[in-house]
Parts: sequence; structure tokens; C-alpha cells
Amino acid sequence: MGKIISVQIIALTVIHTEVSMYNKVEICGVNTSKLKTLTEAQKIDLLNKAKAGNQKAREDMINGNLRLVLSVMQSFSNRGENPDDLFQVGCIGLIKAVDNFDTTKEVRFSTYAVPMIIGELRRYLRDNNTIRVSRSLRDLAYKALQAKEHLSTSLSREPTIDEIAKHIDCKKEDVINALEAIVEPISLYEPVYSDSGDSIYVLDQIRDTVNTTDNWLNDIAISEAVKKLGERERKILALRFFKGRTQTEVADEIGISQAQVSRLEKNALDKIKKQIT
Repeated sequence: MGKIISVQIIALTVIHTEVSMYNKVEICGVNTSKLKTLTEAQKIDLLNKAKAGNQKAREDMINGNLRLVLSVMQSFSNRGENPDDLFQVGCIGLIKAVDNFDTTKEVRFSTYAVPMIIGELRRYLRDNNTIRVSRSLRDLAYKALQAKEHLSTSLSREPTIDEIAKHIDCKKEDVINALEAIVEPISLYEPVYSDSGDSIYVLDQIRDTVNTTDNWLNDIAISEAVKKLGERERKILALRFFKGRTQTEVADEIGISQAQVSRLEKNALDKIKKQIT
């Protein structure tokens, strides 16, 4: 929790971060070259105090090494990720380095911290990697789009997928997959209509009205209630309601009277009702 709070504190002071080719990063409109730096002696002193429980020393150590995070970030600036996100992830690596660095070892703090920061950034990029469309699939999609445009002109109407596939000598399924692959994903909370402040989102249009949360909870409750029934009661319900047998057929299969089947069935249903109400 302490690590998360520290990242949030840092993030509040480092907003709208922008990385450029010239190692200039804006932090609240101030060039990062003006961030304070620490000598090795100051780092060791702050680390020792932080190990002793001094939270201010810990924060000073973190703030005094923000430029280290920004420096490492440059290696990941061409990934198309939001610099703010990369910075906060890098700060997690820095915090881990501050909390775990052993001052008794003859190692510079930066030598220890850089791999920690890189590791956090790589883990973040790996876990949050967007879906990559292969070059061949993109090429096929653009080829299909060009064919669509050409056919639209020559046919004076919208061509079908079959016509596009035939025009570029490709399978219909491959054309469909390629065109779908280049469609940009949208958020479920993307507004599709808004009137007087009341918006309709994508989620509202694709919402499952059958498998709702209430239905799931009911299914779970019934399942748990059935588990508490006796073996014969469960068998009777399975034969009656899942296999569609009559009470007489169930009686013959189990070896009891039809009246007993009726009574056991009623008792089992009553037990289930009590469990879910």
C-alpha cells in the first residue's frame, strides 16, 4: 500500500509528461533539467535514514532520482504508450529499488535501480500489450479496401464480400478476417447518442438481457440448494426435469411407487424454495 501511495504522490506532481528527442521532459511546465540531483553520499545518507523508518528521507530519495526514471523512459518512448503511464510504472521500479537497496554492498544506487525500473517497464508493456495485427493481414485488408473502392465505382453500388474476394483472388473468410483486424476497438462506454445529458453507450446496445447478474445468482443459489438434497431426491429431479420422465417412469426405474415419487419430488422442490427465498 505504501508503494502505491508513493506513486500517487509522485504522479500528482508529475502530470502531462512529454518526452522528446532532446531529453527534455515537461513536468507541470518546468523542464526536468531543473529537477534536483543527489550525490552518492547524499543517496547513501537518505537510504540509511529511510531504512531506519524515516519517511521524509525515503520521499526525498525518490524525488531526487526522478531524472533516473525519465532517462530510462527514453528507451521505451517509441512504443506508443502514454508517457504519464510509463513514468508512473518507472516510479514503481524506483520505489522498489529504494526499499530493497543494500547500502552495505559496494554498488552505486543507479546501477541497482536502472534494471529494476527497466524490469517494471518491460513487465507493464508485456502485460498491457495491445493486439498486434500482422503485416500480411494489414496488407490484405488495404488490398481489399482498394478493391472495394474500385468495384464501387465500376458497379455503381457497394460490392459484396464475395465480389471483393473474387476480385483480389482470395478466400472470402480471409477477406473478412483482414477487414475486421484493422477496425479500431472502441470502449464499451463510448457514447453513441446523447440527448439533454442522457447518453446511450455501446454497452447499452449489446447488453445481455437474459444472462443478467440476478439470473446468475439464482442459478448459483439453486445449484447450491440441489447439492444439499439427498441422492435419491437429486436423481428424481434429474429424471423428471432434465430427462422429461413421468412420475410413473421414474417410479419404475427407481423401484418405488408413483406416490412416493410424487411425495419425494414435492419435498425436494420445497427444500429448494426455502433455500433460495
